[in-house]
Amino acid sequence: MGVAEGFSIAEDLGYDGMEVMVTHRAETQSAEKLNEYSQRFGLPIYSIHAPTLLLTQQVWGSAWDKLHRSAALAKAVGAEVVVAHPPFRWQGNYALGFADGIAEIEEDTGVLIAVENMYPWRAGGREATMYLPHWDPVPEPYPHVTWDFSHAATAEADSYEAVRELGGRLRHVHLTDGWSNGFKDDHLVPGHGEQRVAETIELLPQLGFDGVVAVEVATRGAKQVGERERMLAESLAFARKHLGQE
Repeated sequence: MGVAEGFSIAEDLGYDGMEVMVTHRAETQSAEKLNEYSQRFGLPIYSIHAPTLLLTQQVWGSAWDKLHRSAALAKAVGAEVVVAHPPFRWQGNYALGFADGIAEIEEDTGVLIAVENMYPWRAGGREATMYLPHWDPVPEPYPHVTWDFSHAATAEADSYEAVRELGGRLRHVHLTDGWSNGFKDDHLVPGHGEQRVAETIELLPQLGFDGVVAVEVATRGAKQVGERERMLAESLAFARKHLGQE
């Protein structure tokens, strides 16, 4: 979906705000345009997803440029958090200084960099090291972490135990689900996979969590009229039920 369409559907369904992923689309990179959408649809932008995906490697130059510009965009639209993936294995120097570098960006801008959990890449029974120092941010010295349930499913990780271990370091949540198939990142509607999503979401208030829960489900497979909206409405209802906001 385009950004305006995403905002429009979120407004119609009653979402509280938006996360914007920076991509090749110019509108995702423009604070002026994003603020225009935010005001038009009455939805604040709570988080910016940096272009640190494999498919956005050509967006905004070097790895550090991506994070600096994402933090600047976040400030310009009033978002408190930038979601970032851990470094790829071929980004050696960037990976070596990653923890210190994101701490400096946070200090300079006041924007939090929440490093997202990823997963190992597997093929032919072998596992490839794609991220440095690791795809799992839990044991790493990152003060702020984003937890994604679909990535956890692909990694065959236990989200409940990981989130409990993260405690106050958990700053942001990507609400979704998946199957522990070892290679496919499903991004299912929460409750449609095998992760302990409901139990984990219900744990958040006990941890003192005061960040954002952002629905991140794949809707490309929606074929029938209104199917995408039903998926997003179900995800919102799931979040409100298990956060005790019904």
